[in-house]
Amino acid sequence: MSHPTVRFKRLHAGAQLPAYQSAEAAGMDLHACLEAPLTLQPGDLARVPLGWVMAIPSGFEGQVRPRSGLAAKHGITVPNAPGTIDSDYRGEAVVALINLGRAAFTIEHGMRVAQLVVAPVARVAVSEVVELDETARGGGGFGSTGR
Repeated sequence: MSHPTVRFKRLHAGAQLPAYQSAEAAGMDLHACLEAPLTLQPGDLARVPLGWVMAIPSGFEGQVRPRSGLAAKHGITVPNAPGTIDSDYRGEAVVALINLGRAAFTIEHGMRVAQLVVAPVARVAVSEVVELDETARGGGGFGSTGR
């Protein structure tokens, strides 16, 4: 099976290359690239640099997602999850993190702070219409299909 290739260009000597942590992992762990530790107080939001620029293949996107352990144990998550890195973006990869926990949390250089899932993107045509087809669900939203 052929795999698409994401090319990474190192911006900082201490940057760690994203990596899958198991043979079947969907996401690659992303590591903070910091000159000094960064402490997030409860409610704080910070942009954490990764030390890389990347080239995601055309037809794909990078989805930046929280790490489940950080979220469950400390309340550290990605506020715009999943964040999107478009295939034509060439700036430094940065992860927005928020502390939804009850205690301060310190991010150290090299810490795994998020994960990157590379996924195909479907581009669609946009068409304005006068009517839409009916469905059994109709306009029911938020909780309308179950308890």
